[in-house]
Amino acid sequence: MEGILAMSTKERERLRLVQAIREGRRTQQQAAQELGLSVRQVKRLCRAFRRRGAGGLISRRRGRPSNRRIAPAEQRRVIRIVQRHYPDFGPTLAAEYLSEHHGYTGSVETLRQWMIAAKIWLPRRTRQRRVHQLRERRAAIGELVQIDGSPHAWLEGRAPRCCLIAFIDDASGLLQYARFVPVESTRAYLHALHSYVQQLGRPVAFYSDRHSIFTKHDPEDPEPTQFERAVRALDIEPILALSPQAKGRVERAFQTLQDRLVKALRLARVDSLEAANAFLPGFLPRYNARFGRTPREPADAHRAPHMSAEQLLWACSEQFPRTLSRSLSCQFRGQLYLIDTEGAPAYHLRRARITVCDPGPGQPLVLLHNGKALPWRQFDRPALPERTADDKQLDQFVDAAKKRQSRKSSAHKPNPNHPWLGKFRRHANKPSQIPPQ
Repeated sequence: MEGILAMSTKERERLRLVQAIREGRRTQQQAAQELGLSVRQVKRLCRAFRRRGAGGLISRRRGRPSNRRIAPAEQRRVIRIVQRHYPDFGPTLAAEYLSEHHGYTGSVETLRQWMIAAKIWLPRRTRQRRVHQLRERRAAIGELVQIDGSPHAWLEGRAPRCCLIAFIDDASGLLQYARFVPVESTRAYLHALHSYVQQLGRPVAFYSDRHSIFTKHDPEDPEPTQFERAVRALDIEPILALSPQAKGRVERAFQTLQDRLVKALRLARVDSLEAANAFLPGFLPRYNARFGRTPREPADAHRAPHMSAEQLLWACSEQFPRTLSRSLSCQFRGQLYLIDTEGAPAYHLRRARITVCDPGPGQPLVLLHNGKALPWRQFDRPALPERTADDKQLDQFVDAAKKRQSRKSSAHKPNPNHPWLGKFRRHANKPSQIPPQ
């Protein structure tokens, strides 16, 4: 008795036809046609059945490793590389770097199984997620651009935490603009807006969250924010999302970037904000080639700026209203500015409303009246420190204050061996000369 035999469906079909041949119900030619084999192969099956019974029809390679499997030495080599260079990479990203730099030719799934067996990668558990209604992508590039910032330890411990500001096209998923900044602020978004429009043109709409950079929450304050004013001046529609899930394109992109970009910066040994921004132009094309998609319509909805380069810079600057005095002067951030009339009378500018445009560090102020820049000169006077900050800048201000105060307190602490202290100690230890009463 041969005991229990495990046979596949194909092997059971072969057993049925071989038995039919032995009983005279089938010829070898008929069985070969039904099995899709040659008559010679059917004769081999009949011979194996006569010698070993049903067990002769079972493949002898069952339970043995495949001849096409990757050699164990190659598997160990790849795992050592992953453990040394890519220990926290996912299988998909690790396979890309291995194929690019280490000659790996296997599939992502093969590497996934190796990493699971080596306990480098744990498969994600199935999580119950909230179901959100899907929104179809826009049809063309430039119709809707999702904007946001992600404060994160992008450079890990090699530099302080910073924020990545990103503009992502809704139709194609392309990362159109990205830049590292110390903190997420109005000035950073205005600089990003100027760079984006200067390079690609004006999109139809921006899609953002409801942070105070993008909108005011006081219903009694009708004035727009600096960013909202600049966007509307460029004829771009600002749209506010009611939840983070509504602008899921940029949120999911940040999740991917916090994995891939952080590790790419680590491998490139980037250790400063300036070096990180210099790294981005080489990284963005690879990212867009991997995750971008073709929009439904080939047309580009971006529009050319409807103003000069100088006016575009003014529109993307912080703007503050001021009123000129009778002497044609105004104050801004602790400094006094006087309109330079070059000796010609300018009585019409007395009590005139002007706009002070501050493009940012390295750029001169611009004083506008009816859309025209006025010449000015400045009285030398110490500037007052800027004390306003939103919640995303608060940590930076507190850290700077702590550093400044610690230097100040340590500067006034005398050395224990200071000669004055020794003089005071000698006087303190000297016996009193007052005679006893």
